[in-house]
Amino acid sequence: MPNTLVVQTIILATPLALAAMGGYASERSGVVNIGLEGLMLVAACAAAVAAPKFGPVGALAIALTITVLISAVHWLATQIYRIDHVISGMVVNLVAAGGTNFVASLAKASSSGVSHLPLVVFEALALTLPFAIWAYVRGTRGGLRLLATGADPDKARLAGIVPERVRFAALVATGVFTGLAGAMLVAFTEGFTNDMTAGRGYIALAALVLGGWRPLPTLAACVAFGLLTALRVQYAGETVLGVSPAY
Repeated sequence: MPNTLVVQTIILATPLALAAMGGYASERSGVVNIGLEGLMLVAACAAAVAAPKFGPVGALAIALTITVLISAVHWLATQIYRIDHVISGMVVNLVAAGGTNFVASLAKASSSGVSHLPLVVFEALALTLPFAIWAYVRGTRGGLRLLATGADPDKARLAGIVPERVRFAALVATGVFTGLAGAMLVAFTEGFTNDMTAGRGYIALAALVLGGWRPLPTLAACVAFGLLTALRVQYAGETVLGVSPAY
């Protein structure tokens, strides 16, 4: 593949954009979710462990299923048991870090199967998903319910909206998007390594804040972060996410 700054920027921005859209879904529904890092890490580990036996599509399905289930647990903790959102998110990150290290040490975590997934699909999703979400939020009843729930759940309830249902759907979307981000990480690299997300979940949150909680500016922020990392690869000679100066 051509050794271009543009290609490297897109590759490096892809997991950030996917994770950031997951964060957008949660935050706009009124659920603080700092567990993006943990969700990505779990997805990467699950995909790598499942790939040799179930193939690329099966591994991706398993990774997404697990991240959706973890997101559902976050919903249960915050919406039913009223646990502080930040604490719940931190628990996700801490358990993910320890759990994936343990699982990876017991199982063969390889990217041999996941690597057959076409990266262009992940990249296309990352670049088009923010536009689709923008259109959904601005032009559909479901999008308006999402915004209303996040802005004032009590008034939304008076209007006949059930905030818990809206937030559950939003967190399912978060699980899917962060799962895709994690699977993309392990598909592009040599295999799963401990803490391979390297703070990308937090960077995705930073991009979301920098973008003013709006999908399109958030995408621009993710591309900017990807560009800065690509410049580091080009001029500092580092290897990041499998991208090296010789790429």
